[in-house]
Amino acid sequence: MKNFSDLSEKEILALAISLEEEDHRIYSEFAEGLRETYPDSAKVFDIMSQEENGHRHRLLTLYQKKFGSHIPLIRRQDVKGFVERKPVWLSKPLGIETVRKQSEIMEIETQRFYDKAAQNTTDAAIRQLLGDLSAEEHKHQLRAEQLEEQLITPAVKEREKKSAHRLFVLQIVQPSLAGLMDGSVSTLAPVFAAALATKDSWQAFLVGLAASIGAGISMAFAEAVSDNGSLTGRGNPWLRGASCGVMTTLGGLGHTLPFLISDFWTAMTVSGIVVIFELAAISWIRNKYMDTPFLQAAFQVVVGGLLVFATGLFIGSA
Repeated sequence: MKNFSDLSEKEILALAISLEEEDHRIYSEFAEGLRETYPDSAKVFDIMSQEENGHRHRLLTLYQKKFGSHIPLIRRQDVKGFVERKPVWLSKPLGIETVRKQSEIMEIETQRFYDKAAQNTTDAAIRQLLGDLSAEEHKHQLRAEQLEEQLITPAVKEREKKSAHRLFVLQIVQPSLAGLMDGSVSTLAPVFAAALATKDSWQAFLVGLAASIGAGISMAFAEAVSDNGSLTGRGNPWLRGASCGVMTTLGGLGHTLPFLISDFWTAMTVSGIVVIFELAAISWIRNKYMDTPFLQAAFQVVVGGLLVFATGLFIGSA
């Protein structure tokens, strides 16, 4: 890597051209990534992309006038001092707030670059253009706010809020709920079967711990490899897998931890009460986020849970 202070005026202009070209393409990717879910916000980034392309053309014109047609390949990663940008534009679907924060960082960093570059040049024409671009990058932040006020009306904000909620449900709530249901219900049978068969709280705890962690690992990998999210819009598969796996484990541990109580029947009673709260929590989540009527959700969850619970009691008592 090369120190910024060691760059010649020719290299500074070449680097500026590279930066503007990168920003132009990133804003285009932002717009394309937002177009399906947030079409009105996508228009803002379309306009910002065009403005960055205009900056690039002005830099190219001055460079050709000063140094000819050949532009050396100098990129941000070749020069010390730049902040590494996370490739958020590769994540689909894009989160609107993440994109907005990233664009703010880009504008601030580019403005600082132009300020520093102008100080390191002595050519009047280059210094003037870099100074003008620095001022325009500063105005970009205000420009983005103005564009949002013009294009993002209250009705649009409401639509985007609903879209964000749908994405949250699709990417986080659904896999987490699936994990919580699986962990809470599927581990009932082995935990209570082991408890009644051994009449030993510690043995029941070990069985529950193994079942909970094992189910969490299994569900995490099953969710992660089932769908990469490219077509369904369900987001990063490993994030979904992690949330599903963690909630599966927690669902099983809820009624397993009471078996740390040494008195067996006290542990059984507390664990049974925890099961009731677990099933009620699942019903509430389904009602709030999945638009399932509470009574219907409670009936489905409770019936399934009771059947598995009864299976564990029957086998454990055999």
